[in-house]
Amino acid sequence: MKQRMFHGWWLVAAGSAIQFVMSALMQQSFGFYAAALVKEYGWSRGTVGSAFSFARVEGPMGPAQGWMVARYGARRVLQLGIVIMAGGFLLFATISSLWQFFLFYIVMSVGASLGGFQTITISIVSWFDRYRSRALGVSSVGFAFGGITASLAVAYAITEYGWRETSFVSGILMLVLALPLTWYFHDRPEDIGQHVDGVSPAERDAYRLAQPTRVFSTEVDFTTREAMRTRAFWMISAGHASALLVVTAVQVHLVLHLTDSLRYSDGAARWILTSMILMQVVGQVVGGALGDRMSKRFIVIVCMAMHAVGLLLIAWAGRNLFAVAGFAVLHGLAWGTRGPMMQAIRADYFGRTHFGSISGWSSIITTIGPILGPIIAGFLYDWTGSYQLGFTVVALMAAAGSVFFVLSTRPALPERATAEAAAG
Repeated sequence: MKQRMFHGWWLVAAGSAIQFVMSALMQQSFGFYAAALVKEYGWSRGTVGSAFSFARVEGPMGPAQGWMVARYGARRVLQLGIVIMAGGFLLFATISSLWQFFLFYIVMSVGASLGGFQTITISIVSWFDRYRSRALGVSSVGFAFGGITASLAVAYAITEYGWRETSFVSGILMLVLALPLTWYFHDRPEDIGQHVDGVSPAERDAYRLAQPTRVFSTEVDFTTREAMRTRAFWMISAGHASALLVVTAVQVHLVLHLTDSLRYSDGAARWILTSMILMQVVGQVVGGALGDRMSKRFIVIVCMAMHAVGLLLIAWAGRNLFAVAGFAVLHGLAWGTRGPMMQAIRADYFGRTHFGSISGWSSIITTIGPILGPIIAGFLYDWTGSYQLGFTVVALMAAAGSVFFVLSTRPALPERATAEAAAG
């Protein structure tokens, strides 16, 4: 009898497709909406960037979201998030004042948090061990390709048809494209008669024994309390916050910097953004494979340094095309390679049983980054009339992130595990 395909890869494909839709329609389109709103209403960059920051609800929602996934399952949480996000788009199309802009964007962000990356990641971690980095990398490819769609199709729609019309249609597309994909989600492979990675526990143990020098994920799952008592939990969280600070500052302000400060045309800005996102895709695919073979922590340390150098290039090199291209390559590769590693490291260190809760509590810290990034870049622009100082500060935060990951060494096993081993 022929063995059926491991369902985990279908789940990865569905998660990638959902992230594609969310990324294209909202998460990587915000810069184009921001440019349109600044032009129509005259709001400052700091104000628009603040809306993006205040809508970062993943932090306060993190523990509750982890509990919801554990209690109700990933599928129901995804469905709830997608419906909320679609409603947020329809409301966003009606805004006529600043308070509505803030409120409706927060509604969209709540939906994106419940129906997107965090919930999908919790589910994937439960299905994979040996191929965890690869699975998370492939699922994130959808986010990157969504960025290409945002820089081409969504940006074109906003320019040609208007941001209100684009927002309304986006709400409909969320329901039509993303909602059906949630039916691929099952919480654990054991629920449908399969095993982690699609191999039996005996095959998994044999694989580990055959490679004694390779570092695997922990065999002892930490509780949330045990994880939070380790230095690794706090250092990974701080480093992840630094990384998100860089990414969100670029998401919100890069288009404005390219078109206003560097005087590139809208078309040129779109192609620069597209090139950066293509490098992100390369990083996600190659980085996912590397992360299953070598130290994820070392890879992340290098990526944070690449973020820092890229930001300094875009801040100080003016219209020098080689410098702009260097930024696109360095930032894109670093973003794509580093992204899947964040959650893979947590799962390797702390296990999959309580991963949702551990990741949720960690998000309270990591959310500091996306709150500060757009605000720092935006208000320093309003103060100096240039992005040089803002992007330089963001680059220094990326460098600090490298230090956090240097300190995030693998934690010792919990005391109970040591005691149980001694008793046994």
